[in-house]
Amino acid sequence: MNKLKNEPFFRLVLRFATIFFILIFIMETGFSILKNSSFSIMLKQYFFDGNWQHYLLRLLLMAIAYGLFMAGYYKFIKK
Repeated sequence: MNKLKNEPFFRLVLRFATIFFILIFIMETGFSILKNSSFSIMLKQYFFDGNWQHYLLRLLLMAIAYGLFMAGYYKFIKK
């Protein structure tokens, strides 16, 4: 039997969302540095002038959606 079925639903959501958030943050930041060829340009693009709030909100919403989907899949669908 799947051991994830015994875990509480919101613990699974938090686990999947946290892992997804960290991976997407690293990948998106890295790709931005490679695209702009500069760390300072990436900082201006994502973190200055109030852009950090939009950036983190977008990442959090994506992570929560992914966490809910994956937790629902492992908890209720996968046999």
